[in-house]
Amino acid sequence: MTADARRPARTPDGRYVIVNGRRWRATEPDVPQDIAARLRSHLMAARRAVAAARRAQDAEAERTARTRVHTAKVVLGERGTPWWDQQEAERRARWSEGLAVLDEGTGAGDADRG
Repeated sequence: MTADARRPARTPDGRYVIVNGRRWRATEPDVPQDIAARLRSHLMAARRAVAAARRAQDAEAERTARTRVHTAKVVLGERGTPWWDQQEAERRARWSEGLAVLDEGTGAGDADRG
């Protein structure tokens, strides 16, 4: 199976993916591959942290992890201001500032609001 065969269908404008008949905002295609890979790593780590916090019934840890998930999804362009409505400079700032926030480990700040 090719990599393309495993990717979800996209809407004709490329802005959304279709998964099980449901439309979800697509990751911004212009995010550089190295940055996107780091962001996906942060996203998956945050999702694992949500699951661990839920198992431990730790509400504060779950809130913190969910904030990191949200931050990663905003930086990827999947939440917040639609990436197609942003100027190139705004998109680049979103990537660099959001990745810096995730790298420092806080997952909070302006990058996660939108």
